[in-house]
Amino acid sequence: MNPFHRLIRWFSARFRRRTLGQRGEALAARFLRRQGFRIVGRGVRTGLGELDLVAVDGRTVVFVEVKTRQTGQQGHPAEAVDLSKQRRLTLLATAYLQRHGLLNHHARFDVVAVTWPDGRRPRIEHIRNAFDAVD
Repeated sequence: MNPFHRLIRWFSARFRRRTLGQRGEALAARFLRRQGFRIVGRGVRTGLGELDLVAVDGRTVVFVEVKTRQTGQQGHPAEAVDLSKQRRLTLLATAYLQRHGLLNHHARFDVVAVTWPDGRRPRIEHIRNAFDAVD
């Protein structure tokens, strides 16, 4: 690949437009870091699905589901974390803890709800202990 094409590829990757969800996850990660959390995983994929953020708060492993909306017309973003989603997140979290030898550590599920209207500052709501492990 010649240098010109390499430059074009780098430029495209650097400045490509991220989706609303990707921007919300990046914003949530920054927000949590400012709150003292250490982010140890972003977009952690397994065969079962994806964990948006994995963080450490003190000595607790925190699995963070990020929901981003432009408006509240579809309801509060956190309402999208229904029982089915909670079950899937519980399975993903258990697999993560097992894979990393962390089953003896405290863990919890948080939700970060981001409402980001066009051209305005986003509103961030952090819901600690949003739900307990399901099943």
